[in-house]
Amino acid sequence: VISPILANIYLHYALDLWFEKRVQQSCEGMTYICRYADDFVCAFQFKQEAVKFYKELGERLEKFGLELAQEKTNIIIFSRFRQEDKTKFEFLGFEFRWGVSRKGKAIIKRRTAPGKLRKSIIAFTEWCKKMRSKRLRKLFPKLIAKLRGYTNYYGLIGNFRSLSKFYEHVKRIFYKWLNRRSQRRSFNLAEFDACWERYGVPKPRIVESDLVQLHFDF
Repeated sequence: VISPILANIYLHYALDLWFEKRVQQSCEGMTYICRYADDFVCAFQFKQEAVKFYKELGERLEKFGLELAQEKTNIIIFSRFRQEDKTKFEFLGFEFRWGVSRKGKAIIKRRTAPGKLRKSIIAFTEWCKKMRSKRLRKLFPKLIAKLRGYTNYYGLIGNFRSLSKFYEHVKRIFYKWLNRRSQRRSFNLAEFDACWERYGVPKPRIVESDLVQLHFDF
């Protein structure tokens, strides 16, 4: 386990440059790599080239004193021509799967990975328990900052349903724990909604631009 900053520097040489200079040059089909810190996904047009890369990857990383996390590493067929397989994978907190746009075009759909969504809700519940004794004028700005941070990360095109689900859980949990504060006045739902609006808690929204949306041609 290494820090994200160190991983980014180290893997730039161990993986990125190797993939660009050696792997891509030796492949007949299209290839693609996406990496953040020590998490990465590689895409290959042809299965045999993916298998060859998978075999060589372990040896390459061993030269730098690194090893693959086998429980997180595998080869899957993820193609717009094989949508009937309903293959999906998770990466950086998102679940990726193939779908069809309103115009009937095959697109990669993304949503918050179900496990990540559950963990975020649990973490928010624990945060409410710890912070419930704070005054509202201090508590709401912290809540707003958390929601904005969450939206800035998960606000991708096609993920509005998951964003809304998290938002509704947050609002319900926040209401519940505000009313469990000792020696503090409780809210009825109408009062809570008015307070929620008064502090300007942001609603879920998509922040990703069409220009940076992920596309695959194979």
